Amino acid sequence: MEDKNALGQAPVGKLMMKLAVPSVTAQLINALYNIVDRMYIGHMEGVGDLALTGLGVCFPIIMFISALSALAGMGGGSRAAIRMGEGNIEGAESILGGCTALLLVMAVAATAVFQIFQEPLLLLFGASENTLPYASGYLTVYLWGTVSVLFSLGLNNFITAQGFSLFSMLTVIIGAVCNIVLDPIFIFALDMGVAGAALATVLAQTVSAVWVLLFLRGKRTQLRLRASVLLPVMAIGVSPFIMQSTESLVNIAFNSSLRAYGGDVYVGAMTIASSVMQVATMPLHGLAQGAQPIVGFNYGAGNFDRVRQAFRLLLKCCVVYTCCVCALTELFPDVFIAIFNDKPELVGVARQTIRVYFAGVFMFGVQTACQQTFVALGEAKVSLLLALLRKIILLIPLIYILPHFLADKVFAVWLAEPIADICAAVVTGTIFFFRFPRILSRRGEELHQN
Repeated sequence: MEDKNALGQAPVGKLMMKLAVPSVTAQLINALYNIVDRMYIGHMEGVGDLALTGLGVCFPIIMFISALSALAGMGGGSRAAIRMGEGNIEGAESILGGCTALLLVMAVAATAVFQIFQEPLLLLFGASENTLPYASGYLTVYLWGTVSVLFSLGLNNFITAQGFSLFSMLTVIIGAVCNIVLDPIFIFALDMGVAGAALATVLAQTVSAVWVLLFLRGKRTQLRLRASVLLPVMAIGVSPFIMQSTESLVNIAFNSSLRAYGGDVYVGAMTIASSVMQVATMPLHGLAQGAQPIVGFNYGAGNFDRVRQAFRLLLKCCVVYTCCVCALTELFPDVFIAIFNDKPELVGVARQTIRVYFAGVFMFGVQTACQQTFVALGEAKVSLLLALLRKIILLIPLIYILPHFLADKVFAVWLAEPIADICAAVVTGTIFFFRFPRILSRRGEELHQN
Protein backbone atom coordinates (compact mmCIF):
# COMPACT_ATOMS: atom_id res chain seq x y z
CA MET A 1 0.00 0.00 0.00
CA GLU A 2 1.15 3.52 -0.58
CA ASP A 3 1.60 4.07 3.18
CA LYS A 4 2.19 0.70 4.78
CA ASN A 5 0.76 1.93 8.12
CA ALA A 6 -2.31 3.62 6.62
CA LEU A 7 -4.70 0.70 7.15
CA GLY A 8 -3.85 0.63 10.83
CA GLN A 9 -3.44 4.34 11.59
CA ALA A 10 -5.17 6.71 9.15
CA PRO A 11 -8.62 8.09 10.13
CA VAL A 12 -11.17 5.44 9.22
CA GLY A 13 -13.58 7.76 7.42
CA LYS A 14 -10.95 9.34 5.19
CA LEU A 15 -9.23 6.00 4.61
CA MET A 16 -12.45 4.26 3.66
CA MET A 17 -13.31 7.10 1.30
CA LYS A 18 -9.86 6.86 -0.27
CA LEU A 19 -10.27 3.12 -0.81
CA ALA A 20 -13.99 3.05 -1.58
CA VAL A 21 -14.19 5.77 -4.23
CA PRO A 22 -11.81 4.00 -6.63
CA SER A 23 -13.46 0.65 -5.78
CA VAL A 24 -16.96 1.98 -6.45
CA THR A 25 -15.75 3.55 -9.67
CA ALA A 26 -14.11 0.29 -10.68
CA GLN A 27 -17.27 -1.69 -9.94
CA LEU A 28 -19.40 0.66 -12.02
CA ILE A 29 -16.95 0.51 -14.89
CA ASN A 30 -16.73 -3.26 -14.53
CA ALA A 31 -20.46 -3.45 -15.16
CA LEU A 32 -19.82 -1.80 -18.52
CA TYR A 33 -18.21 -4.99 -19.85
CA ASN A 34 -21.54 -6.75 -20.26
CA ILE A 35 -23.80 -3.70 -20.10
CA VAL A 36 -22.18 -2.09 -23.14
CA ASP A 37 -22.59 -5.36 -25.00
CA ARG A 38 -26.30 -5.42 -24.13
CA MET A 39 -26.76 -1.78 -25.10
CA TYR A 40 -25.31 -2.32 -28.58
CA ILE A 41 -26.91 -5.73 -29.08
CA GLY A 42 -30.33 -4.50 -27.91
CA HIS A 43 -30.25 -1.84 -30.63
CA MET A 44 -29.23 -4.14 -33.50
CA GLU A 45 -31.60 -3.34 -36.34
CA GLY A 46 -34.52 -5.73 -36.68
CA VAL A 47 -33.29 -8.42 -34.26
CA GLY A 48 -32.24 -6.40 -31.22
CA ASP A 49 -34.91 -7.79 -28.89
CA LEU A 50 -34.17 -11.42 -29.79
CA ALA A 51 -30.41 -10.90 -29.61
CA LEU A 52 -30.74 -9.21 -26.20
CA THR A 53 -32.87 -12.09 -24.92
CA GLY A 54 -30.30 -14.57 -26.25
CA LEU A 55 -27.56 -12.78 -24.38
CA GLY A 56 -29.68 -12.86 -21.24
CA VAL A 57 -29.84 -16.63 -21.48
CA CYS A 58 -26.02 -16.67 -21.23
CA PHE A 59 -26.10 -14.87 -17.86
CA PRO A 60 -26.02 -18.02 -15.69
CA ILE A 61 -22.76 -19.17 -17.26
CA ILE A 62 -21.21 -15.69 -17.30
CA MET A 63 -22.13 -15.17 -13.63
CA PHE A 64 -20.76 -18.59 -12.68
CA ILE A 65 -17.43 -17.78 -14.32
CA SER A 66 -17.28 -14.46 -12.45
CA ALA A 67 -18.13 -16.35 -9.25
CA LEU A 68 -15.10 -18.61 -9.72
CA SER A 69 -12.92 -15.51 -9.52
CA ALA A 70 -14.56 -14.65 -6.19
CA LEU A 71 -13.89 -18.15 -4.83
CA ALA A 72 -10.14 -17.58 -4.99
CA GLY A 73 -9.88 -13.79 -5.32
CA MET A 74 -12.18 -12.48 -2.59
CA GLY A 75 -11.36 -15.31 -0.22
CA GLY A 76 -7.65 -14.89 -0.88
CA GLY A 77 -7.74 -11.11 -0.67
CA SER A 78 -9.53 -11.20 2.70
CA ARG A 79 -7.16 -13.81 4.10
CA ALA A 80 -4.12 -11.92 2.79
CA ALA A 81 -5.30 -8.68 4.45
CA ILE A 82 -5.56 -10.48 7.80
CA ARG A 83 -2.05 -11.94 7.37
CA MET A 84 -0.69 -8.49 6.52
CA GLY A 85 -2.32 -7.11 9.67
CA GLU A 86 -0.48 -9.80 11.63
CA GLY A 87 2.78 -8.75 9.96
CA ASN A 88 3.01 -12.09 8.12
CA ILE A 89 3.88 -10.96 4.58
CA GLU A 90 5.29 -14.38 3.63
CA GLY A 91 1.98 -16.00 4.53
CA ALA A 92 0.08 -13.43 2.47
CA GLU A 93 2.37 -14.09 -0.50
CA SER A 94 1.79 -17.83 -0.29
CA ILE A 95 -1.95 -17.20 -0.41
CA LEU A 96 -1.48 -15.13 -3.57
CA GLY A 97 0.48 -17.93 -5.20
CA GLY A 98 -2.09 -20.55 -4.29
CA CYS A 99 -4.95 -18.46 -5.60
CA THR A 100 -3.19 -17.88 -8.90
CA ALA A 101 -2.79 -21.61 -9.43
CA LEU A 102 -6.38 -22.25 -8.41
CA LEU A 103 -7.72 -19.62 -10.82
CA LEU A 104 -5.80 -21.18 -13.70
CA VAL A 105 -7.08 -24.68 -13.00
CA MET A 106 -10.68 -23.49 -12.65
CA ALA A 107 -10.46 -21.47 -15.87
CA VAL A 108 -9.30 -24.43 -17.93
CA ALA A 109 -11.94 -26.72 -16.43
CA ALA A 110 -14.79 -24.20 -16.91
CA THR A 111 -13.84 -23.55 -20.53
CA ALA A 112 -13.87 -27.24 -21.39
CA VAL A 113 -17.12 -28.08 -19.59
CA PHE A 114 -19.17 -25.16 -20.89
CA GLN A 115 -17.94 -25.50 -24.47
CA ILE A 116 -18.81 -29.20 -24.55
CA PHE A 117 -22.27 -28.85 -22.96
CA GLN A 118 -23.10 -25.39 -24.27
CA GLU A 119 -26.26 -26.04 -26.31
CA PRO A 120 -28.17 -28.25 -23.83
CA LEU A 121 -27.30 -25.82 -21.03
CA LEU A 122 -28.58 -22.81 -22.98
CA LEU A 123 -31.83 -24.62 -23.76
CA LEU A 124 -32.15 -25.49 -20.08
CA PHE A 125 -31.55 -21.86 -19.12
CA GLY A 126 -34.47 -20.59 -21.22
CA ALA A 127 -33.26 -20.33 -24.82
CA SER A 128 -35.81 -20.90 -27.58
CA GLU A 129 -35.35 -21.72 -31.25
CA ASN A 130 -35.41 -17.99 -31.96
CA THR A 131 -32.86 -16.95 -29.34
CA LEU A 132 -30.49 -19.96 -29.27
CA PRO A 133 -28.35 -18.83 -32.26
CA TYR A 134 -27.64 -15.49 -30.58
CA ALA A 135 -26.89 -17.08 -27.21
CA SER A 136 -24.59 -19.67 -28.73
CA GLY A 137 -22.85 -17.14 -30.97
CA TYR A 138 -21.95 -14.98 -27.98
CA LEU A 139 -21.02 -17.73 -25.53
CA THR A 140 -18.78 -19.70 -27.90
CA VAL A 141 -16.41 -16.76 -28.23
CA TYR A 142 -16.74 -15.54 -24.62
CA LEU A 143 -15.67 -18.87 -23.13
CA TRP A 144 -12.26 -18.74 -24.78
CA GLY A 145 -11.49 -15.75 -22.60
CA THR A 146 -12.23 -17.50 -19.28
CA VAL A 147 -8.59 -17.46 -18.16
CA SER A 148 -8.39 -13.72 -18.74
CA VAL A 149 -11.68 -13.11 -16.91
CA LEU A 150 -10.60 -15.07 -13.83
CA PHE A 151 -7.14 -13.52 -13.67
CA SER A 152 -8.33 -9.93 -14.14
CA LEU A 153 -11.20 -10.21 -11.63
CA GLY A 154 -9.63 -12.64 -9.16
CA LEU A 155 -6.10 -11.32 -8.81
CA ASN A 156 -7.25 -7.70 -8.77
CA ASN A 157 -8.53 -8.38 -5.24
CA PHE A 158 -4.92 -8.74 -4.09
CA ILE A 159 -4.13 -5.27 -5.38
CA THR A 160 -7.12 -3.88 -3.44
CA ALA A 161 -6.16 -5.84 -0.30
CA GLN A 162 -2.83 -3.98 -0.18
CA GLY A 163 -4.58 -0.61 -0.26
CA PHE A 164 -3.79 0.10 -3.92
CA SER A 165 -7.40 0.89 -4.77
CA LEU A 166 -6.40 3.36 -7.49
CA PHE A 167 -4.41 0.69 -9.32
CA SER A 168 -7.22 -1.85 -8.97
CA MET A 169 -9.55 0.76 -10.47
CA LEU A 170 -7.16 1.22 -13.39
CA THR A 171 -7.34 -2.54 -14.02
CA VAL A 172 -11.03 -2.18 -14.75
CA ILE A 173 -10.83 1.16 -16.56
CA ILE A 174 -8.26 -0.12 -19.03
CA GLY A 175 -10.40 -3.12 -19.91
CA ALA A 176 -13.64 -1.13 -20.07
CA VAL A 177 -12.18 1.47 -22.43
CA CYS A 178 -10.94 -1.28 -24.71
CA ASN A 179 -14.38 -2.91 -24.65
CA ILE A 180 -16.24 0.34 -25.39
CA VAL A 181 -13.94 1.12 -28.31
CA LEU A 182 -13.95 -2.39 -29.79
CA ASP A 183 -17.70 -3.15 -29.44
CA PRO A 184 -19.03 -0.95 -32.25
CA ILE A 185 -16.11 -1.92 -34.48
CA PHE A 186 -16.72 -5.65 -34.17
CA ILE A 187 -20.53 -5.60 -33.90
CA PHE A 188 -21.36 -3.08 -36.64
CA ALA A 189 -18.30 -2.12 -38.71
CA LEU A 190 -17.14 -5.72 -39.15
CA ASP A 191 -20.74 -7.04 -39.02
CA MET A 192 -19.88 -9.75 -36.46
CA GLY A 193 -23.03 -9.23 -34.37
CA VAL A 194 -23.14 -10.99 -31.00
CA ALA A 195 -19.87 -12.81 -31.68
CA GLY A 196 -18.20 -9.43 -32.13
CA ALA A 197 -19.51 -8.25 -28.76
CA ALA A 198 -18.06 -11.34 -27.10
CA LEU A 199 -14.71 -10.92 -28.86
CA ALA A 200 -14.48 -7.30 -27.71
CA THR A 201 -15.12 -8.40 -24.11
CA VAL A 202 -12.52 -11.19 -24.28
CA LEU A 203 -9.82 -8.89 -25.68
CA ALA A 204 -10.63 -6.24 -23.06
CA GLN A 205 -10.39 -8.74 -20.20
CA THR A 206 -7.09 -10.03 -21.59
CA VAL A 207 -5.62 -6.51 -21.48
CA SER A 208 -6.83 -6.16 -17.86
CA ALA A 209 -5.31 -9.53 -16.92
CA VAL A 210 -1.93 -8.56 -18.34
CA TRP A 211 -2.06 -5.29 -16.35
CA VAL A 212 -2.76 -7.18 -13.09
CA LEU A 213 0.03 -9.69 -13.64
CA LEU A 214 2.54 -6.96 -14.48
CA PHE A 215 1.60 -5.04 -11.33
CA LEU A 216 1.92 -8.09 -9.07
CA ARG A 217 5.35 -8.74 -10.54
CA GLY A 218 6.42 -5.06 -10.33
CA LYS A 219 8.26 -2.99 -7.76
CA ARG A 220 5.33 -1.37 -5.94
CA THR A 221 3.52 -4.52 -4.81
CA GLN A 222 4.23 -5.97 -1.37
CA LEU A 223 2.88 -9.40 -2.34
CA ARG A 224 4.55 -11.59 -4.95
CA LEU A 225 3.55 -14.93 -6.44
CA ARG A 226 4.93 -17.79 -4.34
CA ALA A 227 3.85 -21.19 -2.90
CA SER A 228 0.20 -22.21 -2.40
CA VAL A 229 -2.04 -22.31 0.66
CA LEU A 230 -5.46 -23.21 -0.75
CA LEU A 231 -7.81 -24.64 1.85
CA PRO A 232 -8.13 -21.63 4.22
CA VAL A 233 -8.56 -19.36 1.20
CA MET A 234 -11.27 -21.53 -0.31
CA ALA A 235 -13.08 -21.75 3.03
CA ILE A 236 -13.54 -17.97 3.05
CA GLY A 237 -13.97 -17.74 -0.73
CA VAL A 238 -16.84 -20.23 -0.74
CA SER A 239 -19.20 -17.56 0.55
CA PRO A 240 -18.66 -14.93 -2.20
CA PHE A 241 -18.42 -17.77 -4.71
CA ILE A 242 -21.86 -19.02 -3.71
CA MET A 243 -23.25 -15.49 -3.69
CA GLN A 244 -22.18 -15.03 -7.30
CA SER A 245 -22.55 -18.56 -8.66
CA THR A 246 -26.06 -18.93 -7.29
CA GLU A 247 -26.93 -15.92 -9.42
CA SER A 248 -26.66 -18.44 -12.26
CA LEU A 249 -29.28 -20.65 -10.62
CA VAL A 250 -31.49 -17.64 -9.99
CA ASN A 251 -31.28 -16.67 -13.67
CA ILE A 252 -32.16 -20.21 -14.67
CA ALA A 253 -35.18 -20.20 -12.34
CA PHE A 254 -36.38 -16.79 -13.54
CA ASN A 255 -35.84 -17.49 -17.25
CA SER A 256 -37.42 -20.94 -17.26
CA SER A 257 -40.45 -19.78 -15.25
CA LEU A 258 -40.99 -16.61 -17.27
CA ARG A 259 -40.64 -18.46 -20.54
CA ALA A 260 -43.27 -20.96 -19.37
CA TYR A 261 -45.72 -18.32 -18.10
CA GLY A 262 -45.04 -15.46 -20.52
CA GLY A 263 -42.65 -16.19 -23.40
CA ASP A 264 -39.52 -14.60 -24.90
CA VAL A 265 -40.61 -11.01 -24.24
CA TYR A 266 -40.74 -11.68 -20.48
CA VAL A 267 -37.31 -13.31 -20.56
CA GLY A 268 -36.08 -10.20 -22.38
CA ALA A 269 -37.66 -7.95 -19.75
CA MET A 270 -35.91 -9.92 -17.02
CA THR A 271 -32.63 -9.50 -18.92
CA ILE A 272 -33.12 -5.74 -18.73
CA ALA A 273 -34.12 -5.82 -15.06
CA SER A 274 -31.18 -8.00 -14.07
CA SER A 275 -28.84 -5.77 -16.08
CA VAL A 276 -30.07 -2.71 -14.20
CA MET A 277 -29.72 -4.62 -10.91
CA GLN A 278 -26.16 -5.60 -11.81
CA VAL A 279 -25.19 -1.98 -12.39
CA ALA A 280 -27.14 -0.74 -9.36
CA THR A 281 -25.49 -3.17 -6.93
CA MET A 282 -21.95 -2.65 -8.22
CA PRO A 283 -21.33 0.39 -5.97
CA LEU A 284 -22.29 -1.74 -2.97
CA HIS A 285 -19.50 -4.16 -3.81
CA GLY A 286 -17.18 -1.20 -4.29
CA LEU A 287 -18.06 0.17 -0.86
CA ALA A 288 -17.46 -3.27 0.65
CA GLN A 289 -14.10 -3.55 -1.10
CA GLY A 290 -13.15 -0.18 0.35
CA ALA A 291 -14.00 -1.35 3.88
CA GLN A 292 -12.68 -4.92 3.72
CA PRO A 293 -8.92 -4.14 3.79
CA ILE A 294 -9.52 -1.86 6.80
CA VAL A 295 -11.63 -4.47 8.60
CA GLY A 296 -9.31 -7.38 7.79
CA PHE A 297 -6.05 -5.60 8.57
CA ASN A 298 -7.23 -4.17 11.89
CA TYR A 299 -8.93 -7.41 12.89
CA GLY A 300 -5.62 -9.18 12.35
CA ALA A 301 -3.79 -6.46 14.30
CA GLY A 302 -6.34 -6.38 17.15
CA ASN A 303 -7.47 -2.77 16.55
CA PHE A 304 -11.14 -3.48 17.20
CA ASP A 305 -12.32 0.13 17.52
CA ARG A 306 -11.24 0.68 13.92
CA VAL A 307 -13.05 -2.49 12.87
CA ARG A 308 -16.28 -1.21 14.45
CA GLN A 309 -15.88 2.24 12.90
CA ALA A 310 -15.34 0.77 9.46
CA PHE A 311 -18.42 -1.45 9.74
CA ARG A 312 -20.68 1.34 10.96
CA LEU A 313 -19.61 3.62 8.13
CA LEU A 314 -20.05 0.83 5.58
CA LEU A 315 -23.55 0.08 6.87
CA LYS A 316 -24.65 3.71 6.71
CA CYS A 317 -23.33 4.20 3.19
CA CYS A 318 -24.89 0.97 1.90
CA VAL A 319 -28.33 1.63 3.39
CA VAL A 320 -28.51 5.22 2.10
CA TYR A 321 -27.43 4.09 -1.34
CA THR A 322 -29.94 1.23 -1.67
CA CYS A 323 -32.80 3.46 -0.53
CA CYS A 324 -31.88 5.88 -3.34
CA VAL A 325 -31.74 3.04 -5.87
CA CYS A 326 -35.17 1.82 -4.78
CA ALA A 327 -36.69 5.29 -5.18
CA LEU A 328 -35.16 5.90 -8.62
CA THR A 329 -36.18 2.54 -10.11
CA GLU A 330 -39.74 2.83 -8.79
CA LEU A 331 -40.20 6.40 -10.05
CA PHE A 332 -38.24 6.37 -13.31
CA PRO A 333 -38.03 2.82 -14.70
CA ASP A 334 -38.27 3.96 -18.34
CA VAL A 335 -34.98 5.86 -18.03
CA PHE A 336 -33.15 2.60 -17.37
CA ILE A 337 -35.10 0.56 -19.91
CA ALA A 338 -34.31 2.99 -22.74
CA ILE A 339 -30.62 2.15 -22.41
CA PHE A 340 -31.26 -1.37 -23.68
CA ASN A 341 -34.25 -1.36 -26.03
CA ASP A 342 -37.13 0.82 -27.26
CA LYS A 343 -39.55 -1.77 -28.63
CA PRO A 344 -42.96 -0.82 -27.11
CA GLU A 345 -44.02 -4.34 -26.11
CA LEU A 346 -40.71 -5.08 -24.38
CA VAL A 347 -40.63 -1.64 -22.70
CA GLY A 348 -44.12 -2.13 -21.27
CA VAL A 349 -43.30 -5.50 -19.76
CA ALA A 350 -39.89 -4.34 -18.50
CA ARG A 351 -41.49 -1.37 -16.73
CA GLN A 352 -43.70 -3.72 -14.69
CA THR A 353 -40.80 -6.09 -14.08
CA ILE A 354 -38.45 -3.42 -12.70
CA ARG A 355 -41.01 -1.92 -10.34
CA VAL A 356 -41.75 -5.26 -8.70
CA TYR A 357 -38.21 -6.63 -8.94
CA PHE A 358 -36.66 -3.62 -7.16
CA ALA A 359 -39.35 -3.18 -4.49
CA GLY A 360 -37.21 -4.74 -1.74
CA VAL A 361 -33.80 -3.45 -2.80
CA PHE A 362 -33.84 -0.80 -0.05
CA MET A 363 -32.94 -3.58 2.42
CA PHE A 364 -30.09 -4.90 0.35
CA GLY A 365 -27.66 -2.46 1.97
CA VAL A 366 -28.02 -4.26 5.31
CA GLN A 367 -27.46 -7.63 3.64
CA THR A 368 -24.33 -6.47 1.83
CA ALA A 369 -22.69 -4.63 4.74
CA CYS A 370 -23.10 -7.50 7.19
CA GLN A 371 -22.32 -10.27 4.71
CA GLN A 372 -19.15 -8.64 3.39
CA THR A 373 -17.92 -7.80 6.88
CA PHE A 374 -18.19 -11.47 7.81
CA VAL A 375 -16.05 -12.25 4.74
CA ALA A 376 -13.46 -9.64 5.76
CA LEU A 377 -13.30 -11.16 9.27
CA GLY A 378 -12.61 -14.60 7.84
CA GLU A 379 -15.88 -16.06 9.16
CA ALA A 380 -16.29 -18.79 6.57
CA LYS A 381 -19.17 -20.76 8.11
CA VAL A 382 -21.57 -17.92 8.88
CA SER A 383 -20.83 -16.12 5.60
CA LEU A 384 -21.53 -19.38 3.77
CA LEU A 385 -24.87 -19.75 5.54
CA LEU A 386 -25.90 -16.21 4.68
CA ALA A 387 -24.78 -16.65 1.08
CA LEU A 388 -27.10 -19.64 0.80
CA LEU A 389 -29.97 -17.92 2.60
CA ARG A 390 -31.16 -15.29 0.14
CA LYS A 391 -30.93 -17.19 -3.12
CA ILE A 392 -30.96 -20.92 -2.41
CA ILE A 393 -33.17 -21.08 0.69
CA LEU A 394 -35.52 -18.19 -0.13
CA LEU A 395 -35.48 -16.84 -3.68
CA ILE A 396 -35.34 -19.93 -5.89
CA PRO A 397 -38.06 -21.83 -3.97
CA LEU A 398 -40.27 -18.71 -4.00
CA ILE A 399 -39.93 -18.40 -7.78
CA TYR A 400 -41.52 -21.83 -8.17
CA ILE A 401 -43.91 -21.74 -5.18
CA LEU A 402 -45.60 -18.33 -5.50
CA PRO A 403 -47.18 -18.93 -8.95
CA HIS A 404 -49.26 -21.70 -7.36
CA PHE A 405 -50.89 -19.18 -5.00
CA LEU A 406 -51.41 -16.14 -7.24
CA ALA A 407 -53.59 -15.87 -10.34
CA ASP A 408 -51.04 -13.67 -12.16
CA LYS A 409 -48.22 -16.19 -12.59
CA VAL A 410 -45.69 -13.75 -14.05
CA PHE A 411 -46.27 -11.24 -11.23
CA ALA A 412 -45.79 -14.08 -8.74
CA VAL A 413 -42.38 -14.87 -10.25
CA TRP A 414 -41.32 -11.22 -10.05
CA LEU A 415 -42.59 -10.94 -6.46
CA ALA A 416 -40.15 -13.60 -5.28
CA GLU A 417 -37.24 -11.14 -5.51
CA PRO A 418 -38.42 -8.40 -3.08
CA ILE A 419 -39.73 -10.95 -0.58
CA ALA A 420 -36.37 -12.75 -0.54
CA ASP A 421 -34.44 -9.46 -0.32
CA ILE A 422 -36.34 -8.23 2.73
CA CYS A 423 -36.39 -11.55 4.61
CA ALA A 424 -32.68 -12.23 3.98
CA ALA A 425 -31.67 -8.75 5.16
CA VAL A 426 -33.63 -9.09 8.41
CA VAL A 427 -32.09 -12.48 9.21
CA THR A 428 -28.57 -11.37 8.24
CA GLY A 429 -28.76 -8.19 10.32
CA THR A 430 -30.02 -10.12 13.34
CA ILE A 431 -27.27 -12.73 13.13
CA PHE A 432 -24.61 -10.06 12.70
CA PHE A 433 -25.87 -8.10 15.72
CA PHE A 434 -25.33 -11.12 17.99
CA ARG A 435 -22.16 -12.62 16.45
CA PHE A 436 -20.05 -9.54 15.72
CA PRO A 437 -19.14 -8.74 19.39
CA ARG A 438 -18.35 -12.40 20.05
CA ILE A 439 -16.01 -12.58 17.03
CA LEU A 440 -14.03 -9.57 18.24
CA SER A 441 -13.92 -10.94 21.79
CA ARG A 442 -12.60 -14.28 20.59
CA ARG A 443 -9.89 -12.61 18.51
CA GLY A 444 -8.88 -10.51 21.53
CA GLU A 445 -8.42 -13.67 23.60
CA GLU A 446 -6.29 -15.22 20.85
CA LEU A 447 -3.99 -12.19 20.74
CA HIS A 448 -3.75 -12.10 24.55
CA GLN A 449 -2.70 -15.76 24.65
CA ASN A 450 -0.03 -15.18 22.05
